[in-house]
Amino acid sequence: MAPQHSGAGDTRHPFFLGMLVLATVAFGALLLGFWQPIFWAIVLGILFLPVKDRIGRKLPQQPSLVAALTVVLIFFTVLMPALLVASAVASEATQLLARIQDGDLDPGVVLEWLQNLVPPITDWAGRFGINLAEWQDKLSGAALKGSQFVASLALTAGQNVARFVVMFFLMLYVLFFVVRDGEAVLGHVEQAMPLPDALERQLGHKFAEVSRATLKGTIIVGIVQGALGGTIFALLGIQGAAFWGCVMVILSVVPAIGPGLVWFPAAIILIAAGSLTQGLILIAYGVLVIGLVDNLLRPLLVGRDTKMPDYLVLLSTLGGLAMFGITGFVLGPIVAALFLTVWQMFEAESNAAKVSAEVREPQAVDDR
Repeated sequence: MAPQHSGAGDTRHPFFLGMLVLATVAFGALLLGFWQPIFWAIVLGILFLPVKDRIGRKLPQQPSLVAALTVVLIFFTVLMPALLVASAVASEATQLLARIQDGDLDPGVVLEWLQNLVPPITDWAGRFGINLAEWQDKLSGAALKGSQFVASLALTAGQNVARFVVMFFLMLYVLFFVVRDGEAVLGHVEQAMPLPDALERQLGHKFAEVSRATLKGTIIVGIVQGALGGTIFALLGIQGAAFWGCVMVILSVVPAIGPGLVWFPAAIILIAAGSLTQGLILIAYGVLVIGLVDNLLRPLLVGRDTKMPDYLVLLSTLGGLAMFGITGFVLGPIVAALFLTVWQMFEAESNAAKVSAEVREPQAVDDR
């Protein structure tokens, strides 16, 4: 007679657990080449979940139509503008490289202007072993290398247009199912996780709270500062307004100074080139408008209890950009939010265990 097995106990068998891990790793390896469109589909699906719910209340019992309308809305409000901006940035980066190579744009003119404006500055710098002539050449060379790097990225993107198109439509396809079936899939994942229900709910709630607050504070503030910076650059006739606006979006993660790393040197270059009024306008605008956005918007978007430390946002964003490219601008802070959430929960649980042990210890002494 064949031995009887209990269905509940078999899934804990070491052999079955090994198969589970192996199958999961193999499936992950299959999807590894497509992780970016899947990731962005999940991010967009989560961000537009309130919109999907609002449409769903007007069209009950029609989940596929609700998902399709949500995807169409995302396409025209987010993806299409992002593609137009990316195209403008690539075009302006190429033009910027051409100007630097031709000598029309030379950042070293700032040091030359300082030398002419304040002649003793050369002697003062020499006392500290600083040769301004050498630094002028180094600054010009660094600008040329940086622009060549950006242009190489644009060229690489241009050569991979076919792959980008495939990935883009794959993301839209996955996005439809994330919007339609995402909550049901998440429910299955929660049921399969080997954690107590209370701990699962706490982990999910805390992680969603921290990551949502961090992403809102990082992405929205960055986009607003970049848009404001790009607008003033365009109004002042500075070439590459879209490109420099995009750079300001990325630099917005740097605490305190952020976009100032772009607009302040640009103002100095304008002044050095003889455009005193434009330079002063840019400085005033940068301090009073761009600089205040972070102080005004971030507290509104990020609650005090869920605010991730600025240094952690900066490090995780830079690490994400270095490891995952532009996707790391979002993925880095999400990983940091998960790290922070898990350790905060572990700390709270450890403190509760210590307090419980301290309470039991006097009781044990009294019983004796």
